[in-house]
Amino acid sequence: MIANIVKPGHKTRGVLNYLYGPGRANEHTDPHLIASWDGFAPDPGRDSEATLSQLTTALDLRVKQAGDKAPKEHVWHCSVRAAPEDRALSDEEWATVARRVLNAAGIAPDGDADACRWVAVRHAEDHIHIVATKVRGDLRPARNWNDFLRADKELVAVEKEYGLRQVPRGDRTAAKRPTRAEQEKARRTGNARTTREHLRTTVRTAVSAATTAAELFQIIEGTGALVDVQYFPSGDVRGYKVALSDDTNSQGEPVWFSGSTLAPDLSYPKIAERLTATATKLTEQTGTTAWRRFAVAVDQTPDHLAHDEDEAGQAHITALAEALDALPLVAPVGLRPQLVQAATVFERAARSRIPAQHQQAQATRCAVKAVLREPAPQDGALLTIVLDALLLAVIAAQHWHRTRQHHQQAEAARQTVTHLRTAYRATATEPLTTLRQRGERLTETLRRRQENTLRRALPELAEQILAEPGWPSLAATLARAEAVGHKPTALLTEATARRQTDTATSLSEVLTWRLHRRADLAADTTSSAPASPSATYRQTNTRQQRRTR
Repeated sequence: MIANIVKPGHKTRGVLNYLYGPGRANEHTDPHLIASWDGFAPDPGRDSEATLSQLTTALDLRVKQAGDKAPKEHVWHCSVRAAPEDRALSDEEWATVARRVLNAAGIAPDGDADACRWVAVRHAEDHIHIVATKVRGDLRPARNWNDFLRADKELVAVEKEYGLRQVPRGDRTAAKRPTRAEQEKARRTGNARTTREHLRTTVRTAVSAATTAAELFQIIEGTGALVDVQYFPSGDVRGYKVALSDDTNSQGEPVWFSGSTLAPDLSYPKIAERLTATATKLTEQTGTTAWRRFAVAVDQTPDHLAHDEDEAGQAHITALAEALDALPLVAPVGLRPQLVQAATVFERAARSRIPAQHQQAQATRCAVKAVLREPAPQDGALLTIVLDALLLAVIAAQHWHRTRQHHQQAEAARQTVTHLRTAYRATATEPLTTLRQRGERLTETLRRRQENTLRRALPELAEQILAEPGWPSLAATLARAEAVGHKPTALLTEATARRQTDTATSLSEVLTWRLHRRADLAADTTSSAPASPSATYRQTNTRQQRRTR
């Protein structure tokens, strides 16, 4: 059961006209009063002699008496909706729900003779509307501070008592939704997304690529967006706001959005916590490619989430979100739609009430920024290895959120898995086919040696893995690891230690790519010419704009 308290208004009659009217699509049926402040309010829906004017006058009585002392926006309007699968509540049950919500919100506390005047109207099976005027009997304003949270807490109790679906609650860390006006404007201009949503994606992706504030703003401007940076007298950045050049108000001026209005973690102070000024880390010669370091860093995320403190775990999930934001910029064109969807959905999973210790995820964050400075791998196996690591990390993030009762974040991670799995399947087919063919060509002696290795390392899982279609691919991987000097038994043991395997659809595939990451078996086919993150982002974002705007 969900409450929605809209922005206060100043036209009581206007709200009542809507509640007793046919609705925007004639969806209102049998509008009628189910409860009121005194039980005697006129009901234009069921009483042929009652009028909307009479009901409006009765509700506005104390507003008129208060005169100039009455709040200008005096109309309090709350809708309460049951879940689609809930049973139909009776009028009497809905009336009780309305009184409990009003009591919790502070509009009409139980036993308060001076409580605000209110009515509850029902015009559909699954929801009611509560309308009140925010002037008490003593002509003072209503005491409804923090009304939504208190009403929502009461509805949690209602769900349990009435045997209704217990709706997952958020923690107020979600990004602000586009307003109805913004949605209507997007439809009028033929855009698939609102300006707010478009700019949120632009800034989030720029954060994943940038290493300094200056580079961040440069990347955003490179997409064609407008940036206005505010500075302290000392010259340090105080904040910023962004706009689209073709999104203007009635005066022809750009419609600006500050970072905090795009999402809680996109305010400049939050971004500054994540930005690294140590660009030299990105160019350190480690003997491995950026993509290899990226795969290994992401591969370690499930371990961090399972064993680190919550603050460090939240930091690794934030870095994982940056990885998902960055990947569409350099992935093959055919994979980008699913990867963009994955990044967009996981955005909700990136935040919680747990403060992040971002320094704990510095290695992953540096690896993310580094891959944007190297050409994308032409080797399908390497890209598959990365996608497999991301898939397992998001599954771990889903489990992390679920165990901490972060319902919205866990659901966002679950949806992300669907998009990533589609991208993984699209890119994994060819390298898995190649590996399977190699495995099928192994000599009988070598094949039996790999079977024995598997039985020694994973006795409880061996029969299941041997029966899977992916076993030849894993056998080929074990043979290759052994040929380059690794101990296959130790690799298998290490690959399954402290890791979830019960969520895998194919254990042999999961182990194949884990061994590739740990033994660095993927071919290095990247060129040595570094790519510019600004240019990469600008080119990819331009293509995305053509599709969405």
